[in-house]
Amino acid sequence: MTQTDLPVVPTLPASATTRSGTSTSVRSTALPALPDPAPAVLSGNRDSLRDIVDCHHVAATLEWLENHPPHVIADQLGRMDAVSAGMAFRLLDKDRALDVFEELEPVDQQQILTGLRDQSFRDLVEEMDPDDRARMLREAPAKVAKKVLAGLSPRERRMTAALLGYPEGSVGLYMTPEVVALPRNLPVGQALQVVRTEGANAETVYTLPVVDAGRRLIGVVELRELVLSSPDNMISDLVESEPMFVRATDSAEKAARLMQGANLINLPVVDSEDRLVGLLTIDDAVEVIEAADSEDVARQAGATPWAGHYMAAGVFQLARYRALWLMLLLVAATLTVTVTDAFEGTLAQAAHLALFIPLLIGAGGNAGAQAATSCVRALAVGEVRVSDLFKVIWRECRVGLLLGAMLAVVGMVIGAIFVGTKIALVVGITLVIICGWAATIGGTMPLLAKKLRIDPAVISAPMVTTLVDATGLVIYFMTAKVVLGI
Repeated sequence: MTQTDLPVVPTLPASATTRSGTSTSVRSTALPALPDPAPAVLSGNRDSLRDIVDCHHVAATLEWLENHPPHVIADQLGRMDAVSAGMAFRLLDKDRALDVFEELEPVDQQQILTGLRDQSFRDLVEEMDPDDRARMLREAPAKVAKKVLAGLSPRERRMTAALLGYPEGSVGLYMTPEVVALPRNLPVGQALQVVRTEGANAETVYTLPVVDAGRRLIGVVELRELVLSSPDNMISDLVESEPMFVRATDSAEKAARLMQGANLINLPVVDSEDRLVGLLTIDDAVEVIEAADSEDVARQAGATPWAGHYMAAGVFQLARYRALWLMLLLVAATLTVTVTDAFEGTLAQAAHLALFIPLLIGAGGNAGAQAATSCVRALAVGEVRVSDLFKVIWRECRVGLLLGAMLAVVGMVIGAIFVGTKIALVVGITLVIICGWAATIGGTMPLLAKKLRIDPAVISAPMVTTLVDATGLVIYFMTAKVVLGI
């Protein structure tokens, strides 16, 4: 990124005055002071930063930024276009700007950076936590990443380069390398002094790894235990000698789920030789889980996951993410047309059968989608494993048959009212078989995908529904042939 690549933004003096008369420092160039907009604008939707920025009113923008926490400001910036977001961001003072910046998604961070001048750019990136910086650079263009690394201090550059060397989706990309590690042979009083000395440069001091002379992890001790212990006690008497830990190349999602299940606020990360390399903190674990859940939801809905704020995404961008899956499902749905064509003679002899096709394939598709969603969720949180495949098959088959029996009672009553008892019997029997089949398919396909090293979320509800539609019609027409003798 060069200076000529950056947009030109009108300048503002080094401080601006709010309506209360206080002076607020400005990080860099920002919005021009223009005449007050209509009173209706300022008294309208004060929760929308974009509306205020669009009016080019500096004082009102400063007041809004001062009255909202960083995560709310980040959400509003994510909803705005690059120019408006950059203009609002420049009104934040240095410390507050960093807090807001770290709340943004990587794609939104890059959008903000493109509007900053070189020195502001370097200052902001230098102050970021190494793990947040590494994730942002991982998604940035190579030219931008190279420029950022070159502008960092030697210490920050070394930490960032080390994190960038870990595989995509690994704990190494999310951990913080800024950790206070304690030798096991220290007394508590000296250990607290180490925490005071080195804690300012660490992201967290609540969990303190204990290491040997080779920096191999021995255990952990909580800060609370140090504070409440006698200064003469030894660290070795307080250390938890069998701590939970993960390796830097392990899956970040699995590590985050482990923290969630074990109620941990920090999780030690080691290399292949059990040497401490960092900590996965609870805030980063929450981000990992949120990203994984968002991806699963998108895939289960038959769409490609995207990064960034939904409200900032354009119509064509959203359509592009969804189009591929819809086309694939449309092609798969031709199976239904093929089955219907193959049983055209059966339909000709009992035309009333066509009345119940939507009811049957809808019920089967819904039963399969419910099972698939439940199984994907159970896999994600570790409630089932691939080894549970046959247990899941037996369980979902029984659940589906029971659901089908319930629906069959209602279906037979509807069928008897409209077309008579024989076709009603066909509908009832088909509902039992279809629901049993659909639940079995929906529940086991994610497990089979996991066994084949495919993301289970790819076995989306629309895909299961499409498959059940085609096979459900075969079941329906075959049942009609047997019951009706046609």
